[in-house]
Amino acid sequence: MKKGQMYTGTVTDVRFPNKGIVEVDVSEPDDTNADGTGKSEICIVKNVVKGQRISFIVNKKKGGKCEGRLVEVLKRSSDEIDPQCRYFGICGGCTYSNLPYDKQLMLKEEQVKSLLRPVITDLDDIFEGIKGSPVQFEYRNKMEFSFGDSSKGGELELGLHKRGSFYDILSVRDCRIVDEDYRLILEETLAYFRGKDTPYYHKISHEGWLRHLLVRKAVKTGEILVDLVTTSQTPVDTICTEVSIIDDWKNVMLTIENSGKLKGRFAGILHTTNDSLSDTIMNDKTDILYGKDHFYEELLGLKFKISPFSFFQTNSLSAEVLYDTAREYILSATAQGNVNNENDPVTGECSLHNAGTEDEVSDPDGSSLHNTNRGVIYDLYSGTGTIAQLLAPVADKVVGVEMVEEAVEAARENARLNGLHNCEFVAGDVLKVLDGIEDKPDMIVLDPPRDGVNPKALKKIINYGVDNILYISCKPTSLARDLEMLTACGYKPVRICAIDQFPATVHVETVVCLSKGDVKSKKIRVEFSLEDMDTDGFKQGATYNAIREWIKAKYGYRVTNLNIAQVKQKHGIIERENYNKPKSPDSKQPGCPEEKVKAIEDAMRHFQMI
Repeated sequence: MKKGQMYTGTVTDVRFPNKGIVEVDVSEPDDTNADGTGKSEICIVKNVVKGQRISFIVNKKKGGKCEGRLVEVLKRSSDEIDPQCRYFGICGGCTYSNLPYDKQLMLKEEQVKSLLRPVITDLDDIFEGIKGSPVQFEYRNKMEFSFGDSSKGGELELGLHKRGSFYDILSVRDCRIVDEDYRLILEETLAYFRGKDTPYYHKISHEGWLRHLLVRKAVKTGEILVDLVTTSQTPVDTICTEVSIIDDWKNVMLTIENSGKLKGRFAGILHTTNDSLSDTIMNDKTDILYGKDHFYEELLGLKFKISPFSFFQTNSLSAEVLYDTAREYILSATAQGNVNNENDPVTGECSLHNAGTEDEVSDPDGSSLHNTNRGVIYDLYSGTGTIAQLLAPVADKVVGVEMVEEAVEAARENARLNGLHNCEFVAGDVLKVLDGIEDKPDMIVLDPPRDGVNPKALKKIINYGVDNILYISCKPTSLARDLEMLTACGYKPVRICAIDQFPATVHVETVVCLSKGDVKSKKIRVEFSLEDMDTDGFKQGATYNAIREWIKAKYGYRVTNLNIAQVKQKHGIIERENYNKPKSPDSKQPGCPEEKVKAIEDAMRHFQMI
C-alpha cells in the first residue's frame, strides 16, 4: 500500500480504543502465495465495525505500519443497525451507535481481555464478564458544549466538535446521550446569542467572547446547574452591553423553567470567565446569576456536593454499578483472607480459603457489611472521595490522595455531610505526598486518570507490601502496563470485571482485585501429571516489560531486551523471527554480564519459563 492512494478491504477486528484492522489484497495478477492465496497487507482505520467492507485512503505509513482514513462503507456488517442518533458519523461523540447494545458489550469485553491476556495467564478463570449500564441513552450528567461555527465564516453554532475536527462545531440539538433538558437549554441558548450577533472565541486569533456552555444535572434530584463560559473581553458588534446580555440570557433560562418545559429545575445559573489559551474550561472567576453554585447528587445512599468543576462520574447510575462492584471486591478480598493459588511444589496442593464472617455493620445504603477490622485503607487518585466514603464504615481510617485541590475540599465537605469522621483527604501528587502520610496502609485502592499510575509512584505503592490492591481503570491499555509491574512484584489478579460507563462510545472501565502473601487456608489436594501437561504456555512466559520490572524491583538494576533475548536463547527459548536479533550474521552484539544473566534466569524461574 502507498500513502495517498485509495484501497478497499474488509474489517477483520476492532482493537481498543477504536482501531479497525483492515485486510487488503495487494497481489498483482498471477502473484500468489505458495498455498494459492493472494498477498495481503494490514491497515488501521478508525470508526469502523468488524465485518464491514470499506474504502479508505492511506494517510500514514511508517516502519511497516499503515494507517488510513475511512472514505465509505461499501457493505455493512451483519451486526449493524440503524443508529438512533441522526448525527452519527458526523459528530465525534459516539462511535458504536450502529451496534446493538449486546454487541457493544461483547466488543468491549473482548478488547479488555485481549489486552490483559498477555499479562494474566489465567485470565479466563478469573474474568467475570462485563456489566452493562442501567441506561443506554440520556445517561450523561454533565456536558460541555462549545461555541463556534460549522465552517469558516458560518453562522454561530453551539454543540460538539465534528469528528476529526479541532474547529468545526455541530449543533447537536437531538443528541441521544443527554436528556431533553440539555437539548432544550442548548437550543434556547443558541437562539438567544444568534439573535444578539454575539461573537465566539476564535482559537487562532484568541479574540471573541463566547466559549462554552456547561450543563450538569443530578439524576436523583433533577437539579440543574448551567454555566455560561466566556472570555473577559468586552463583546463587540452586539446590540447589548455585556451586563445586559448576560442578564437577559439568565432570564431566558428562567423563562423556560417557569413555562414548565424543563423536567428538572435550576439549582443555579452561573457565568464563568476563562481567558486560558487552551480549549478546556478553566475557572478564572465564577459569578452566581441565580440560585447557588452547586447541587447535591446521591450515590449508593451517600450525598455528594457537585459544583460546575467537581470531578464526578459522568454516568451516575452506572457509577453505582462500578462502585458497588469495587466495594464487593474489597470486602470479599479482606474478609479474613483470599484465594491463594500458590501450589505446593511437591504435592501440587492448591490453597483455597472460605472467608468467615464476624461483626456486621450497616453501610450507607442500609445493606450489611462484614467488619473484619480492615485497618487503614488508602484511596489514591480519590477525586471527590466517593470510594473513600463508601469504605469508611468498614475501615479504621481511609486516607484519600488527590491532585486537584477543589476536589479535595469537596471530598472533605462530602464526608462531613455524610457524618463520616474517619476520612482524611490530602491534596497533592501521589508520588510526592505518600512519604508524608503517617498512617501506613493495610489496603490500597487505585483509581488513576487515563494515563495510569506513574511508575515511580507505583513502586512506592508496591513497597508498602499490602495484601490487597484494588485497581479501577478507565483505560485498559494503561491498566495492562501497570499490571505487568504489579504481577512482576508478586501481586496476583484474583478477580476482574469490565463495566460499561459510556454506551455507544469506545470507553470502558475495568476493576481488578490483586492479592499477595499467604493466608489461613483450607488445603485441597489437586493431582496432575507434568508428563501430560501442555507446557507451551509456560515457555511463552512473561513479557519483556514484566521481566525487566521484576528484576528492577528485586535487584535494583536495569536489564535490556537484548540481555533477556540472549538468556532466552541460552535456554533454548525460541524468539519469533527477527525479534531482538542482529540484522546480519556478521553483526556483533555485547555480551550479557554474568550478574544480569543470573538475575534474568531468576526472573524466568519466577515466571515458570525455565
